[in-house]
Formats: sequence, structure tokens, C-alpha cells
Amino acid sequence: MLPTPCHVVGDVHLGVASPDAERALLRLLRAVPQEARSLVVMGDLFDFWFAWRHAMPRIGFRVLAALADLHDAGVPVLWIGGNHDCWGGEALEQETGATYTLEPWRGHIGAWDALLQHGDGLREVEDAPYRRLRTVLRHPWSISAFSWLHPNLATWIAAQSSHTSRKARARDGGAGLLAVGTQALNQPAGPQLVLHGHSHVPTVCAAGRGVYGNAGAWYLDQQFLRITDEAITLCQWSEDGASRDLQRVARP
Repeated sequence: MLPTPCHVVGDVHLGVASPDAERALLRLLRAVPQEARSLVVMGDLFDFWFAWRHAMPRIGFRVLAALADLHDAGVPVLWIGGNHDCWGGEALEQETGATYTLEPWRGHIGAWDALLQHGDGLREVEDAPYRRLRTVLRHPWSISAFSWLHPNLATWIAAQSSHTSRKARARDGGAGLLAVGTQALNQPAGPQLVLHGHSHVPTVCAAGRGVYGNAGAWYLDQQFLRITDEAITLCQWSEDGASRDLQRVARP
């Protein structure tokens, strides 16, 4: 169980995010102990991450340190792996203390029965080709072969191959993942809350028998979700370190 208030951020894409977006994220993370009791990262914190045995990417070092500081302060951090940061969850757990998973996470966030998934590969028809590619990319043989590449070369290859999925919002405006979430929310034993990332479309709305949420892409909007026992709110982070509520949906 994750205690509330809980802050949720997604799709930061460190490596292509602007310095201002990264600094804003650091300010948010440093404010979490005063404003929230838990944190969820909805995947793609990095535009590319890979855990070599004796090296780690230089990008995002200060953010990883801030996550480790949260863990040391007793604030639980749940990291849902995305399609850009799926190689090296064990290393990320060891360095930050976060709980990292590539599997769907079902549990309680305060009073909410929640289901969390990054969202890549969930659309039945549109994502079928990607699901086949994902099987290859995440196969242990592929990971082992990639690990022998020099980090500079490997990072360049990853950057060239992933530009499409980080430069824009979902072409369907997030409708495909909303439909997936609504289907889960309509199940007899389904959750009350479904959270996705991946689409880069900030969303909070009533759906099915519960509520659907997506924190959007931090590197584009600097928006995040705040979950309390009573409601889920889409918030806009501001330069002065405060946040503004954009949309609120009460728990059914």
C-alpha cells in the first residue's frame, strides 16, 4: 500500500528534457517530503537507460540522487518501468531504493484500489507490431548482446531509434489507453483507479465504474497527479515552487 497524499509523475524523458524541466522536477522531488507521503514514477523517467555492469548513464544523476534521498527520508517510491527505461530495473532499485516493476501493479494508494501500467503495448490492434518488437528487445539474449556495446555507441543507437515515441503526444489523443483503462474499470472485480503513462496526454476523468488518470509528459507540461483518499487532481507545477489545481475528480 502507498500512503496518501501521493504524487504521480510520468514521461520525464531525461536526456531530451530541457534543463528547465529537469530543474523543475528536482524542485518537485525535494518538496515531496513536505507535501506527500509517497511518489509514483509512471515510466520513461529517462529517454534511455541501460544498466551496464560497471557503468551507468550520466544523464539524470541528480534526479536519481533525489529519489534516493526520498527513500532515506522514509517516503516510498514506486517506479513503473516504461519502454525507454526498461533495461536495468535491479540497478535502479539498488541505487535509489525505489520499488521498480515492469509488470502491472495492483494495490492500494490510500483508499483507492488502483491498477498501474506504463501503457506501452496495451492497445490490442494498434500496438500489435510493437508487442512483437518488445519481446525481442527485452529478451535476455538481446540484453546481453547490447551490454557489450560501448555506452557511447549504445546510447547513440538508442537515441536514433526512439525519437518517434518521445517527440509528440499519442496521435489518438490518449483515447486508446483511456479505452483500455475503462475496460479494466468496468470489470466486476476491477480497480477503482487506473493510471497510465506513455501517451503524453494529461488526463483525469470519470471512466467506467471508477477514475482514469494520466500524468502526461513532464518534459512537455510539468504537470503531475496528486492523489488523496478523497480525490485525484491534475496539477500544474509553477516556477515559484507552488502548484495549481487544473482538474479534480472525486473518488466514487
